[in-house]
Amino acid sequence: MSQDLATNTGTTGDGSGTTGASASTTGTALRPLGLFTVLLGAALPMIDFFVVNVAFPSIERDLDASPAALEMVVASYAVAYAALLVLGGRLGDTFGRRRMFLWGVVAFGVTSLACGLAPGAWWLIGARMAQGAASAMMFPQVLATIHATTEGRARTRAIGLFGSVGGISIVTGQVLGGVLVAADVGGSGWRAIFLINVPVVLLALLLGLRTVPDSRSESPARGDLAGTVLLASALAALLLPLTEGRAAGWPLWSVVLLVAAPFLGYGFFAVERRVERAGGDPLLPPSLLREPGVRRGLLAGAPIFLGFSSWMFEIALTLQQGLHYGPLAAGLTLVPMGVAQFAASVLAPRLTDRLGAGRVLALSAVAQTAGLATVMATLWQGWTGLAPLALAPGLLLCGVGSGLQLPTYFRVILSAVPAARAGAGSGLAATAQQSGLALGVATLGSLFLALIPHLGMREALTIVLLVQVVGLATLVVQGMRLPRALGH
Repeated sequence: MSQDLATNTGTTGDGSGTTGASASTTGTALRPLGLFTVLLGAALPMIDFFVVNVAFPSIERDLDASPAALEMVVASYAVAYAALLVLGGRLGDTFGRRRMFLWGVVAFGVTSLACGLAPGAWWLIGARMAQGAASAMMFPQVLATIHATTEGRARTRAIGLFGSVGGISIVTGQVLGGVLVAADVGGSGWRAIFLINVPVVLLALLLGLRTVPDSRSESPARGDLAGTVLLASALAALLLPLTEGRAAGWPLWSVVLLVAAPFLGYGFFAVERRVERAGGDPLLPPSLLREPGVRRGLLAGAPIFLGFSSWMFEIALTLQQGLHYGPLAAGLTLVPMGVAQFAASVLAPRLTDRLGAGRVLALSAVAQTAGLATVMATLWQGWTGLAPLALAPGLLLCGVGSGLQLPTYFRVILSAVPAARAGAGSGLAATAQQSGLALGVATLGSLFLALIPHLGMREALTIVLLVQVVGLATLVVQGMRLPRALGH
């Protein structure tokens, strides 16, 4: 996904709006050990988005957490990540990417420790939100550092490795979570999935101090505090009542927040438009939405990210609470999906060059629909005593579909963004991605939980996946309407 941005446009691609022409380095190249360090920093936020899924039953028992609280454990992380991602890139431009990367690593370790020691569900939710903020500080520096401190073949290779981190992180997150919860080291149970970050962070910090070169922008964009606050407020006003309102019986505060959400969203758009017209540096420039390719990409991203995050939430609960798998078995069950997703993400650029981005998106939706249908058929044939391997064919197809989608989504958007604005374009794409992931759990995840008491888990999953299939059908239509040359 990132290769197109950095190699074709010559920009950082960090979401900060900084162009390659303005990147300033210390003159030190990024060596293999330094590359390993920053890629570790890229993997940690993604692993921690997925690692929590297989720990839900343990967290629910230990902290007496409601299903809605479990949704918030996921959504709070994604909201903070989405709202602060672009700001994190700009801080790196201004104060130095190495410095912000190291501070982000430290903050990630501290917040992981807070998650692991959480005495209650709301403490965990707050710590996860802080962990998302730490991720937003750390993650944008990775690709920006690669761009600023490498060139030629070394840059191409480094960006290729960066693009592969996502698929590996999904596999690692699911399996690692299952292994750690099942091992119950020292009676830590689910807490180990967060506490293990502490020694990893210490390693990344020591390596980062020695191996990561510094870089910064010669003309960094100014911060957009008002935009950042309004975006975070709008997302929170939408997601909090969607996740907590149903379980609480829709109290007045939830209705007030839902009513306020569109006004906060409009306020964010109005502030960004005013800042842009005044020649400032808005968090997400509204003028980008006038680019047809950007609008197409964002529309395509909606069913992709809403469906993917809710699917990972639902299948994790289904495996453990419906099929009664242990955490290790649940994690290992999802390995075929993660492996297929990694392989498909590697092949996606070649397929896009051959078929065009639109046809690849349509193909991905067909593959994922076939996978979801196969999983549901398997569950309906043998709900009791179902072996994990029986789900592998459907999960493989799901992995192929989702693996083709992410890099193609970024390519569609970034191919429509002028080279001088590619950083802002990548920031918009990444923010929309993280917002969609949070919204998917809050909407389809909430629907799943609401249906279980009345219909049963298998039936509830069937209905929610049918809704997801409708979204995938719109992705097929959108893909076939895209110009064939788009994304080449």
